[in-house]
Amino acid sequence: MDAQRSAGFGLGLALLSAVTFATSGTFARSLIEAGWSAEAAVATRVGVAALVLAVPAALSLRGKWHVLRRNLRMIGVFGLLAVATAQACFFNAVQYLPVGVALLLEYLGIILVVVWMWLAHGQRPRRLTIAGSVAAILGLVLVLDLTSGARIDPVGVLWGLGAGVGLAAYFVLSARGDAELPPVALASGGMAVGAVALVALGLTGAMPLHATFGSVDFAGHRTSWLVPIVGLSLVAAVISYVAGIAAARALGARLASFVGLTEVMFAVLIAWLVLDELPTAVQLGGGALIVAGVALVRLDELRPSPRRPPHSPPRPPHPRHPRRPPRSPPRPRRPPRPRSPRSPLSPSIKGKGSCFDLQSTAICP
Repeated sequence: MDAQRSAGFGLGLALLSAVTFATSGTFARSLIEAGWSAEAAVATRVGVAALVLAVPAALSLRGKWHVLRRNLRMIGVFGLLAVATAQACFFNAVQYLPVGVALLLEYLGIILVVVWMWLAHGQRPRRLTIAGSVAAILGLVLVLDLTSGARIDPVGVLWGLGAGVGLAAYFVLSARGDAELPPVALASGGMAVGAVALVALGLTGAMPLHATFGSVDFAGHRTSWLVPIVGLSLVAAVISYVAGIAAARALGARLASFVGLTEVMFAVLIAWLVLDELPTAVQLGGGALIVAGVALVRLDELRPSPRRPPHSPPRPPHPRHPRRPPRSPPRPRRPPRPRSPRSPLSPSIKGKGSCFDLQSTAICP
């Protein structure tokens, strides 16, 4: 009963993480339409989230500061690619594409992981992975909806694919991470590095970094700019990361990430309710194909390798002959050889002038 409650609690946390992650595009759209640059929205989001997560990250590193020093390079790369690149590209894609379409393009990054593992590590994909990749590519064609005359900005498509590259870097770097480094510390450190990098690029003029501090339109109402900022930082970053980490501990990383694929559907639903953005029927069908393809890839990852099944006891050696000949009956033991009977001794032995009785040891006259 306790195991069932733990699994149900973990499933609820995973769905909470997916829902809160899915709100990021909706919150960012209100800021971008009010004059914020995508880079400024990302820098503010990850910077505030890094500050909020700094305390639990420091608590998780008590007595493990040497682990942090050992992984500084990996945290830096994680912050630049998995945080700054992924989120900046996604928020730029939201400027040109509906939120659901931009998120679907980002989730093609899982297919890029398959290609990377094949080219860089020689792990050739199996049939289920190939089928999932083909389904995802067909879904991408339907999402772009090139045949219906609907206008899909190619700049937004490129930004969405760039977000997919950042998502692929997130999966690859997470798989290669140090097991002793707490996930909260990795998330907080990566967000801090991403925020510093975006601010530095903005100050040097390499990237637009501007924001407005007036009222914004959100969910059909005029409200303060702090509302989407708080939503981006606390809801779409802090709650989503903390809930995702707790779900991974309760369900395991693979099952938690598989449940996290529902973020695509939640993002489309939230954008429809808040921003009145609903993709066409063809685009919804393409999105379903992309999600199905990603799910097939994930299911293939759950299958054990045919050569070395994980966590399985070694098989006993196969006998050379399937049928062993029956054993021959044991040879009968030879009966003990009968000892030769002793020669009967005479009741008396006569010697020279003496006689002995062997039974009574009496001396005979």
